[in-house]
Amino acid sequence: MGFVEDNPGLDWDDRTDFENADRGFIATIDPPQIAGPGGGVAWDNTRFDFLTGDCPPTVNPSLWRQSQLVQKNGLFEVTGGIYQVRGLDLSNMTLVEGDTGVLVLDPLVSVETAKAGLDLYRAHRGKRPVVAVIYTHSHVDHFGGVAGVVPEGADVPIVAPAGFLEHAVSENVYAGTAMTRRGMYHTGAALPTGPEGLVSTGLGLTASMGTVSLLPPTVDITETGQELTLDGVRIVFQITPGTEAPAEMNFAFPDRRALCLAENATHNLHNLITLRGAEVRDARGWSRYIGEAIRLFARDADVAFASHHWPTWGTENIVTFLTEQRDLYAYLHDQTLRMLNEGLVGSEIAERIQLPPALENAWHARGYYGSVSHNVKGIYQRYLGWFDGNPAHLWELPPSEAGAAYVEAIGGLDATIAKGREQAENGNLRFAAQLLSHAVFAAPESADAKAALADVLERLGHGAENGTWRNFYLVGAHELRHGVLRTEMDFGSGMAVALTLEQIFDTLAIRVDGPKAWDEHFVIDWHFTDADARYRTTLSNGVLVTEPGEESADGADLALTLTKRQLLGIAAGAPASDLEHTGDLGVLARLAAVLGKPDANFEVVAP
Repeated sequence: MGFVEDNPGLDWDDRTDFENADRGFIATIDPPQIAGPGGGVAWDNTRFDFLTGDCPPTVNPSLWRQSQLVQKNGLFEVTGGIYQVRGLDLSNMTLVEGDTGVLVLDPLVSVETAKAGLDLYRAHRGKRPVVAVIYTHSHVDHFGGVAGVVPEGADVPIVAPAGFLEHAVSENVYAGTAMTRRGMYHTGAALPTGPEGLVSTGLGLTASMGTVSLLPPTVDITETGQELTLDGVRIVFQITPGTEAPAEMNFAFPDRRALCLAENATHNLHNLITLRGAEVRDARGWSRYIGEAIRLFARDADVAFASHHWPTWGTENIVTFLTEQRDLYAYLHDQTLRMLNEGLVGSEIAERIQLPPALENAWHARGYYGSVSHNVKGIYQRYLGWFDGNPAHLWELPPSEAGAAYVEAIGGLDATIAKGREQAENGNLRFAAQLLSHAVFAAPESADAKAALADVLERLGHGAENGTWRNFYLVGAHELRHGVLRTEMDFGSGMAVALTLEQIFDTLAIRVDGPKAWDEHFVIDWHFTDADARYRTTLSNGVLVTEPGEESADGADLALTLTKRQLLGIAAGAPASDLEHTGDLGVLARLAAVLGKPDANFEVVAP
């Protein structure tokens, strides 16, 4: 399912996507490079100049085509008064002109790229002030650059779907370390670019490597049909929770006959479960919300645009595009459930399911970012969980122990490596990867095992149509050969100032090393003068429990009077000696002693 050769019905002569990706081009940054923090590079589109050539044998031709499309960069006019910055980060930033200024939709991943995009717009449309920001949903590539477009302290309304902050935090802070590490595989950002390395993620080229920020929303969109007028621009919203993000929304600009589809309908099959990690998305609900968008907005729109890829122009084209996107997610959902109820497990369904020809041959339904294979497994997981019902799979050995057992059963390490290479030579790359992964986990010091597995992963990557599959394979191969690709990207610290007090305490609770804290017990009362709020935290049985208010006037080992910023300092390990307090300040040291430090560079393809 990852190989374009599986489908000879694709129309390679159809150049509509290329025409639409070029349409409305005004200018780009020359060269399209953006400086990052500390003298680094946040973005460099010139790394992808090789995509102007013919497809090499080391890249799937369909992915090469998609990568050529997302490499197009600069400022584009979508329709009167609506512009997009594309190809200068993983996502698009849209700028909508109002009576006195400009509304910014989805300010990219990084402060540096968002600022550069706004500067590019202003160079060609005038120095209009930013009068509002709209976040379409709760993923970092749609809010991380906000501090690059909103001056510090500016009173600018920030509009988002209800639940935005909760989900932005849960995805990027609570599980942020693991997700950032897996994101290195997902985006391939640290891979060398070129025909043998990173070509794109399919959704965009890759993510920028700049400074992440977050300003909390000031206006919540809570229901479909809700309207706002911002700087003279009328907007009608559609809430779409549980689709591409837990908090997401589409919206129309009826006076401009334009429709923003957020990330709910882009020019590929999207993820129902992401390889970087996230909640499983609701394919059934996703399809129904696209259907609702058709009914509410599509026939009154002349252009539909999203937060990735290029727009679709023409009412009938929009309806066709959305109808096929609607049917794509519904088909995957319904057929997975049909086969699930016939007793098939996720891996079996993923092998047997086949899209209808009309969807299989639609370029915008190809699996460049999500795939039929892993999306089907996500649907299975959503309904039945990780366990497939086979008791032999209920209590399987973890990777290192399983690897050792398999290697012994096969006849030793050398025999296992030989069998893996034999399977690869016979073209059975998938089984070769499984065998050789067992060898690596059984003997992580073996250079031969790592080299053999790296060769197989590289071949799998070079054949993959899906951009993130390719990146996972190739990053895995690189790390087996050269060691862990270390990341300096840290979503959590850049977002910390936007966290609520409860969320900050949650991040501390997640870091408690349970066994270390089994025998600890203490109570801390916290009085926040800047929020007029009081909390009590209790460490008990290895759990840090936080409750609003004080249980009683006494009973605390330590009582602190402080600000939210000082709490963030404590969480980051800053000295606490100058804090206003009563009781034993040493309790903070006892708390710090049981807090673990997440490792952003843990091993993935080896133990």
